[in-house]
Amino acid sequence: MEKKLIIRKPLVDDAEKIINYLNQVGGESDNLLFGKNEFHLNVEQEREYLKNVNNDGNSLFLVGLMDDEIISIAQLSSSNRKRIAHNFDLGISVKQAFCHKGIGSAMVEELVNFAKTNHKNINLSVKASNVNAINLYEKFGFKKVGCHKNYLCINGEYDDQILMDLDLVNM
Repeated sequence: MEKKLIIRKPLVDDAEKIINYLNQVGGESDNLLFGKNEFHLNVEQEREYLKNVNNDGNSLFLVGLMDDEIISIAQLSSSNRKRIAHNFDLGISVKQAFCHKGIGSAMVEELVNFAKTNHKNINLSVKASNVNAINLYEKFGFKKVGCHKNYLCINGEYDDQILMDLDLVNM
């Protein structure tokens, strides 16, 4: 029997699971901005963050679950500053064991639909060597718009950061 992906907003009671997920996924990949056990919010701080983000109309935080296990997290966040409030920043991660199974596509699709509904652009940055992620974003219409040279340094190795945008305001 195939497991079913459930995508939903996180509950405040998910705080500890989210922290454990982030500390695990940080150690599974060099494609994130943090490594293993480098997510330092405690449970109460994460609970407060979840309360705030779930009540913020300028953001969307989602968890992807299979059998009540968090296997993906995705988020859109936007500034309250009027001049840039029409833009979302995107962040996403998927547990390594669930990569290449359509989880990332399902999560990004939810985020893109939310951004379309809210008439906002989406901006993101991705490690230049993360070809799979770049291909995923391009599948949804994201375009490369810039590059920060040697932006990331992981284990003494430098990599560029590719900037990508999805223009939904001018569609």
